[in-house]
Amino acid sequence: MFAAVWLRAPARARLHALRELYRRFFGENTPDARGRRLLAEWLSPAQRAQFEQYRYFDVVGCDTGRIYRIHYGTAANVHEVDGDGRATMGWCFVPSGFLVPGDVMLAQKIALETDEKGALALANRFPPATHSEHFYRRPF
Repeated sequence: MFAAVWLRAPARARLHALRELYRRFFGENTPDARGRRLLAEWLSPAQRAQFEQYRYFDVVGCDTGRIYRIHYGTAANVHEVDGDGRATMGWCFVPSGFLVPGDVMLAQKIALETDEKGALALANRFPPATHSEHFYRRPF
């Protein structure tokens, strides 16, 4: 009887380890996680640090040199900011199709850095949010 209990413990440990491996593998391979990884690969070290700390990163427009803050999200998540970091105007432009937030944010970053005027010509303007920045602090 002692031997039967002893053999069950290693099997239980292996089963637990296997479950943890599957949980990590599938948790890191969701579309959202892959989108965040791709976005992180395209961010500069300063942008990556800013995104990890605040859930947004700043981009400099290629045509005007204006600063845009891209928040984590898929719509109405781009704000033009002044020198003090206050939002002066909101911009809503997204690629077509159903994409996860990381992919949308990467498309917005590339658009502003390579064709700012073209991106803003398609974008909808909206007044900057008057609510707290905590609105954007959603968990991954």
